[in-house]
Amino acid sequence: MYTLYYSPGAASMAVHWLLIELGQPPELRLLDFASREQKSPGYLVLNPAGVVPTLVIDGEPMFEAAAILMHLADSHPDAGFAPASGDPRRRAYYQWMFHLANMVQPQLRAWWYPAEAAGEANTDAALDLTQSRLEAAWTRLDAHLAAHGPYMLGEQVSAVDFYLTMLMRWARGTRQPATNWPHLATHARRMKARPSFALLYEREGLSEWD
Repeated sequence: MYTLYYSPGAASMAVHWLLIELGQPPELRLLDFASREQKSPGYLVLNPAGVVPTLVIDGEPMFEAAAILMHLADSHPDAGFAPASGDPRRRAYYQWMFHLANMVQPQLRAWWYPAEAAGEANTDAALDLTQSRLEAAWTRLDAHLAAHGPYMLGEQVSAVDFYLTMLMRWARGTRQPATNWPHLATHARRMKARPSFALLYEREGLSEWD
């Protein structure tokens, strides 16, 4: 049994989506970000970073979206969302999951919260820098899909693709959305066409970018 602490459309989204794909719909615990429930003492016991997602697995909490996705894919090998140990694609799987977690997701947070690191007086410069880094990331990912697609690991969809799609959705309001790149746009359309995406949107009460 899985219990997912989430906020609609936040980093918990990819975890929720993968659980639906796996036929393991979780018990959902919505956190009220407006009241900063994610920073409450009770929640910090589960996730000391005070963010989402937290996935409780057999009574034990786990946090970090990329790590949870990788764990779920490995825990349900018959679904085929992660290459098996010994499969040559396993190297690429690690590479792209960590690339998205370390190089793309932080830039999207910097775009939406530029004052966090730069301060209010420097938000315009921070946004300019972040946008250039995002454009470089989308160019890199688009070129990879052009050469090795249709999915990030080739012919078979993997946990990487669910994570990438979530991040592309986050970029919808930037100066150059990820879907301005042709192969990323095709990838997004393919992933959003999955029946699980409509169910995810219904359960999280989402409507934009669908």
